[in-house]
Amino acid sequence: MSTDHRAQVEELMADYRRSRDRLAETHRDLSAIAETARSQDGRVQVVVGPQGELREVVLADDVYERQRPAQLAALIVQLAAAAAHAASRRAADVLAEVLPAGADPELLLGGHAEIPADPAPRNEPRRIDDNVDEDEDFSEASWLRQGPAGRKW
Repeated sequence: MSTDHRAQVEELMADYRRSRDRLAETHRDLSAIAETARSQDGRVQVVVGPQGELREVVLADDVYERQRPAQLAALIVQLAAAAAHAASRRAADVLAEVLPAGADPELLLGGHAEIPADPAPRNEPRRIDDNVDEDEDFSEASWLRQGPAGRKW
């Protein structure tokens, strides 16, 4: 191998190692994200991970005496949603550093892009021609030989 090729290979390997290390660092940063949300009185606390997974619920000993079960459940859901939103923002910030310019990290993380009002194109109704020639031969035509969009295989 010539010296020029060897240098190119070494440069490519160095680029690969840097990319691999950056990916590992990004993965560690994402894994370390945890957001906490607390009730106003501090008696209920939830901890949520980067993908919104509930990691911990901490309840004060007297919380059952102060709130009905349905109220407590609703509060936990509300706190978890707030913490998940904050965790998602932090994860998007981490990804924004490594994604190409113009990429949407929130969309990558499962956010919802603007969906057009009518996302699926619809076929326009067509008139059926009832004046078909009775002697027309369809024996050579086979839908099995056509791929997507009518292309022949």
